[in-house]
Amino acid sequence: MDAQELIFGRHSVRDFLPDPIPIDIINQILEAGRCAPSTQNRQPWRYLVFTENAKIRKLALNCGLIGLSNFFIHNAPCLIIACADLKDNIKINGQDYYLVDTAISFHQMLLYARNYGIESCWLAAFSEKKLKSYLKLPAQWKIVAMAPLGYPAEKKGLYSKAVSGFAKSKDRKPLETIVRFM
Repeated sequence: MDAQELIFGRHSVRDFLPDPIPIDIINQILEAGRCAPSTQNRQPWRYLVFTENAKIRKLALNCGLIGLSNFFIHNAPCLIIACADLKDNIKINGQDYYLVDTAISFHQMLLYARNYGIESCWLAAFSEKKLKSYLKLPAQWKIVAMAPLGYPAEKKGLYSKAVSGFAKSKDRKPLETIVRFM
């Protein structure tokens, strides 16, 4: 897959085949995140990987009220939660960089997964307090995002169609709206 297809073909997938992702491929995806750049090479990211369906189903029930919109994750063969360890954060110009650094690493993983035909859906709809308590995470960790990963089903389910339509997932602002040449 070339870079153009990798980037421009990426979209949120919420319907997955039940086929497991081989652990060696999961490790390669994690390695892609490990190699990401970060501010002053702090590498604040930490990843929680779930590959057992029963654990993913239980986790789906512990994302808080807002997380109920993510009920579809229980069908994914893999779920990765991206966290940041604040002891590795750096603040520059009043800006915490753990969010930026972890987002770069996580996105790099999700793009890399596409090389294997694995798709995902970036999720931020969860109660960090409830999920952090359920996972018994250290106090200095922040949950940044999570994503189910899997081989996409051929057809989108009703929920996926509704969410994509509601979110206007394919709409992008024109370049002239977001870019200013100086």
